[in-house]
Amino acid sequence: MTIRSAKDLIKDASASVKAISADDAVELVDQPDVVFVDVREASELEKTGTVKGAVHVPRGLIEFQADPSSSSHKAELDPGKRLVLFCASGGRSTLAAGSLQAMGFENAVSVEGGFPALQSAGIPIKKA
Repeated sequence: MTIRSAKDLIKDASASVKAISADDAVELVDQPDVVFVDVREASELEKTGTVKGAVHVPRGLIEFQADPSSSSHKAELDPGKRLVLFCASGGRSTLAAGSLQAMGFENAVSVEGGFPALQSAGIPIKKA
């Protein structure tokens, strides 16, 4: 049996997941049809803060919190909106966007370079 690396899985997901630049993501701030989704762990948000107005959904819970039939569903994860996912570097958000696309969320994208790139691009930040 061959074990595939996380890097392999991210590469595979990247083939179908649209990635946007941090500069393009900044242009989407405050648009009513856009939801920023932070898929990092709570401990990461405590250290760095997050994008102002972002919904926090840890990568390990994305499928459950996106599923309308789940008891842990988050209404902010609306399939009719553009979901802009980010993490610390882009790997987890790419995997999460791939999962959402497999669930039928057609407008899930990942931010290249993750939260640090968003910070550098000047996105509004909310401290934890």
